[in-house]
Amino acid sequence: MSDPSVRAFYDALAPDYHRIFADWDVSMAHQAAVLGALVREDLGPGPHRVLDCSCGIGTQAIGLALAGHRVVGSDLSPVAVARATQEATVRGALLPAAAADMRRLPFVSSSFDVVVCADNSLAHLLTAPDLQAALAGMRRVLRDGGLLVLTLRDYDEIRRTRPGAPPPQVSETSDGRVITFQLWHWHEDGERYDQEYFQLADGGGDWAVRVRRTTSWALTRSQLTEFVTTAGFLDVRWHDPASSGFYQPVLTARAAG
Repeated sequence: MSDPSVRAFYDALAPDYHRIFADWDVSMAHQAAVLGALVREDLGPGPHRVLDCSCGIGTQAIGLALAGHRVVGSDLSPVAVARATQEATVRGALLPAAAADMRRLPFVSSSFDVVVCADNSLAHLLTAPDLQAALAGMRRVLRDGGLLVLTLRDYDEIRRTRPGAPPPQVSETSDGRVITFQLWHWHEDGERYDQEYFQLADGGGDWAVRVRRTTSWALTRSQLTEFVTTAGFLDVRWHDPASSGFYQPVLTARAAG
């Protein structure tokens, strides 16, 4: 992972990230309900101690905190973390958060019941050593028997077809219409791709265009399952969007011990 480029991508995106949702609060509540149900299925009703180690501006973390869990957030982007804590406060949620690299989590061992890493964040780890370091850190901060929750794009299908772009998103927000689309430029290895992320915001006839760039690793389910198992997790399960209700495939696994 190239820290400066990934951090710069999310620092720049943080003020506008909510614009991909027609109603960000509704999406927060829905995602928390779906992820919370998966946690409840494995660990019971809680409340649980949750680390969202790629919290961004708080889409999952705030929702889980409002649902009653004791949530801590961390993210590579200090701009995103600052916004997450501010947005949580506005909504009456407690969300202590820190700017931190998921490969070097600054938390005490065995201090969480659940670790969440959502929104395709793992894909920014571009090498096996980086991914191994992040998963080992997640295992370290989880108690024995704790639950890992990861969400990733459906890269099995994407790797098969290697599209040049995913479908665009059009959102009617309180700030006006926003169009989000991406262009993907695949590397020769067929696994990694450079991403150009465009947001067009309607300013009443004049469109503001913002472009951010980053790189991702299109990890298949079998690849990620192997990495997770090697990091010390058991009972690895994949939950498809059709069954879970989440917008991406979700991996859950239990910390061995």
